[in-house]
Amino acid sequence: MATEAAHHTAMSLAEQLPVLQVLVPFLAAPLIVFVGHRGLAWLVAFVTSAAAFVIAGLMLGQVIGGGVIYYHIGGWAPPLGIEYRVDATNAFVLLLVSGISTIVLPYARQSVASEIPLRHHALFYACYMLCLTGLLGVVVTGDAFNVFVFLEISSLSTYVLVAQGSHRDKRALTAAYDYLIMGTIGATFFVIGLGMLYMATGTLNMADLAARIASQGANRTVIAAFGFIVVGMGLKAALYPLHLWLPNAYTYAPSAVTSFLAATATKVAIYVLMRFMFSVFQPAFLFEGNTLEFLIMPLAVMAMFAASVIAIFQTDLKRLLAYSSIAQIGYMLLGIGMLSQTGLTAAIVHLFNHGITKAALFMGVGALVFRTGGSFFDRVQGMGKTMPWTSGAIVIGGLSLIGVPGTAGFVSKWYLVQGALEKGWWPVAVLIVVSSLLAVIYVWQIIEALYLQAPAKDIPAGEAPATMLIPMWIMALACIYFGLATDITLGAAQAAAQGLLAGSSGMLSH
Repeated sequence: MATEAAHHTAMSLAEQLPVLQVLVPFLAAPLIVFVGHRGLAWLVAFVTSAAAFVIAGLMLGQVIGGGVIYYHIGGWAPPLGIEYRVDATNAFVLLLVSGISTIVLPYARQSVASEIPLRHHALFYACYMLCLTGLLGVVVTGDAFNVFVFLEISSLSTYVLVAQGSHRDKRALTAAYDYLIMGTIGATFFVIGLGMLYMATGTLNMADLAARIASQGANRTVIAAFGFIVVGMGLKAALYPLHLWLPNAYTYAPSAVTSFLAATATKVAIYVLMRFMFSVFQPAFLFEGNTLEFLIMPLAVMAMFAASVIAIFQTDLKRLLAYSSIAQIGYMLLGIGMLSQTGLTAAIVHLFNHGITKAALFMGVGALVFRTGGSFFDRVQGMGKTMPWTSGAIVIGGLSLIGVPGTAGFVSKWYLVQGALEKGWWPVAVLIVVSSLLAVIYVWQIIEALYLQAPAKDIPAGEAPATMLIPMWIMALACIYFGLATDITLGAAQAAAQGLLAGSSGMLSH
């Protein structure tokens, strides 16, 4: 009898995984504020994040073979009730977000202690948990309005997290303010698009929306809604030229916040774009094919070049990496714009690979800031000798950013080139290679500053603490591991791309 009860409990717990993914970090945030003790605040945040990571891993295990998990909130069946729906695509993104969060938290402990006053630590970790809740919620939900709600939870907490950098540099406040204005405009556009979809179809459940849009034909309201949603999420994803909030936000936010956001926030926005483009609107949605080919692809190519060129002329390491992020987002959008399985696989793999690469790089820079007090080249020069481990991790991240064979970055760029050649777009394939060569220039500038220049006189010698080095090296080694063992990432990405290209027919299978 007891074993039967235990089995039933395990079963019911396994069934609750989709809602636990969001509930666990959501409940941790008020708990941290209630406890109020900064040491316990960090511990609660870390344990919660690790639990979210385990939940995401369990769900990915269930759906990787093409399965889908459906969860009806409160037992209300969709389209009336809110549905959480997990397939290979979002399970993959959930694993990335919760994994990065779990690895950044041990690193954050020392980093936050040096950059943020003690009295704010508990509230900082509470905001971090809310941000994680929002990002996971956006990815797991199958309800379009729910996406907006979770987007706002993550955005509002992000603005506060970015503003925390003001203790070191007051410009963090203006960066957070710019981000707030741009983010609000993006969210407004997104919700106007949802309103139009609701007007045209009378539903907000994504699977139901997909079925009703398919029967609408060329409805102008639906076309306008598509435009609003793409622009709104384009702002959140820092799609060139809607990226103006990103460089300052990444430069002036606390190092731990930049490490987390650079690896997750824009990736989640790109996931939402993919989900709406392929699952809600049909891949056969005629207007969309033209939009991708004539609007998003040229902007993606412009991002790859313009942002890389701007990165070359930066004197601040954090800002250089921020512009490189805008260029890398261009690669993801290019993959989406190809409207092919290879292109989409490349976009999804790059989403993951760029996440781990940027986390390694921003953690490395954060360690340099921790030791030298600044991220300008004249502060960090010559640190290759005094901080060999930190500098080594930065070099590995840099090589992955370029796409050197044997690193994670190479895999996604190789697939992008393949996708372009499959389409017969050899000029695009050439552009991908040339823009990667621009990355060689700015990565070389970082290596040159670290290893070939004399250190500044007033900087104390010494490596970063182990709590910062270990998470940084986990990410750096992940860049190499996923560059060599590509089965896991490519397998998940191919399953995800197939699911997305099946469009709404895949969503309606239940």
